[in-house]
Parts: sequence; structure tokens; C-alpha cells
Amino acid sequence: MDNNKLAVLILATSQKTRGGITSVVKAHTLGNQWKEYNCKWIETHIDTGMFMALWYLIKSYLQFLFHMPFAKIIHIHLSEPGSAIRKLLYFFPAHLFGKKTIVHFHAFSPDTTINGSRQWVYRYIFCRADRVVVLSNTWKNVVYEAFKNENIEVVYNPCTTNVSEKKYSKQKNILYAGAVNARKGYADMILAFAKIAHEYRDWNIVFAGNGEIEQGKALAKELGISNQCIFLGWVNGEQKDKAFKEASIFCLPSYAEGFPMAVLDAWSYGLPVITTPVGGIPDVAKNEENMLVFNPGDIEKLSECMRRLITDEILYDRIKKASIDFAENKFSLKEINAQIGNIYKELVK
Repeated sequence: MDNNKLAVLILATSQKTRGGITSVVKAHTLGNQWKEYNCKWIETHIDTGMFMALWYLIKSYLQFLFHMPFAKIIHIHLSEPGSAIRKLLYFFPAHLFGKKTIVHFHAFSPDTTINGSRQWVYRYIFCRADRVVVLSNTWKNVVYEAFKNENIEVVYNPCTTNVSEKKYSKQKNILYAGAVNARKGYADMILAFAKIAHEYRDWNIVFAGNGEIEQGKALAKELGISNQCIFLGWVNGEQKDKAFKEASIFCLPSYAEGFPMAVLDAWSYGLPVITTPVGGIPDVAKNEENMLVFNPGDIEKLSECMRRLITDEILYDRIKKASIDFAENKFSLKEINAQIGNIYKELVK
């Protein structure tokens, strides 16, 4: 590889944007493949208003047209229909000029994407790309059933958190991290905890994320657990580090995911996880061995999972060790970035 020449253009949302795609691409920048293949991140979108989004689109497209003739591979990250339609602008000329293309698919629901009203966008891109990267075997099966394409490869999201050396005292907190909305199941967590809160008055549930915070506070008040229900709002950097290090248990009662970055963060911090079998979780979930799993919306089961991790030290330690193992091995930055590098190597050949 001639390191003086640009080899890979990465098309993804802005580094300033909150969300999983940005976290994943930032993690990829830390890998050997980023320097080896002279990757360049072109920021195609930002979520700070219509005019800024338009400016990013125009600026990124000009950058893309300038750099594309010198690139060997175009690596496109996309998710929901708006994202996919924008990426058509880049994919079409890349395909037309014979560039190797990778489409990295981050969606959380087939119904809103490949099986929805904009299916034609995904069909056009996925069936012409040299490689479609998905976040789990579940997603691989769904994409194959939709388009019958053979160019699909599974690459998990990595544990992206660089845990600091700063120490914080453990608290009796059950942490939720992510957007506070219905898809993530935050209300289910409040309802489930309310069933046991009076037994464990020294325990709290903590929400780290923005969204329906006022609705969450209202529900906690209605259930009489306001003093055990904490909303931090959006956290990052040191605040995020503190929230995860103070937590004793992590819970994500989500209804739909790609591969949840919040669970990967919890593994990075060695927290035992309670979650649902959605997105990529079924690929690795072994209930009571490496996590506690319940079906989305099953309040009684979620409440039982919370109780068990609060009271059963042997179960707690077993799942905690499994979380550490996930972070250090299967979902480590080194492992995932090596897989990305192998894809680049194959396509350059």
C-alpha cells in the first residue's frame, strides 16, 4: 500500500453528532487500518438544524468529488431512509466510476428501512455494493431475505469507551444510557423498578440521556418513586465516565436496535447487563451466563431480573466477568478494527 495516496473515503455523519454511528467511526479511527489505508472521514450530515445540515451536505459532496478519483474504496455508513437517500448522491458516482464500495448498515428496524416504503433505495445500493456490512447475524438474515444478495458480512460494533483512570465510589444504581424514548423502553424500566423499589430503598435507577425526561419524571412521581429515579440528561466525557463507574447494574429494555452501543459501553465498564433479545444481542446472549434477558415489554420479568442482580452475588459476579470478557475479546477495538482492515485488504486485491 502506497501511504502517500488516499485509499479509503469514509462517508458518515459529523464527529459532533450524538449517536452510535459517530461512536463507531471514531473507534475505527483508532485502528491500524485507518493509517494503513489512508482513510479520510467526510462528514455528510449534522443534526443541528436544516441550514447546517444543508451546508454539510454541499461541503461534503464537493470534498467527495475532489477526493473520489484518488480513492480505491468508498465506505458508506447509513441507517434510516433519510440517511440512505442522502448517500445515493455519493454511491451513484462511486459505482459509476468503478470504485469499490462498502455499505455499513446501522438501522434499528427492518420495518422502517429495508421492508418499508423506501425499500427501493436500499435495494439499489445493497445489490450494487461490493460489500454490505451489518451489525449481527440477525440483520444478515433479514437483509438476505429482502434482497437475496450474497455480499453481506457481519462486523459487530466495538466497545468504544476508553475508560479513564479516575476513581468513583460504587453506588447502588441501575443505569440506563441512551435516548429517553419509547423505543428504548425507559418507561418499562420505571414501571419494573417501582415493583421492588419499596424493598430496596437504598437503590436508584439512573437515566443518562436526553428525550422524554419530563414524562419520565411524571411517571416516577405517579408511582411514588421520584426519590429513587434520577435523570442526568445527556452526559459525555467525565460525566459519562462517572455515571458508568458509579453504577452497579446496567439495563437497556429496548424494543429495537442494530447493536446497542450503550450495552457495549456497559461491557467496557464491566457492568452486568439486563437487556432484551433485539438487534445483535441474540448473537451472543446466554441468559444467566453473560447477561439477563427478558422480552420487550415484559415488566414482571424485568422486575425479577433487577431483583436477582441486586440479591444474588454469585449470579452478579458471573455476569460481570462475562461483560469484561466481551470487552477484552470478541468486541474489543483491536478485534473489530482488524475485521474492517481485512475487508479493505480483500477489496484492494
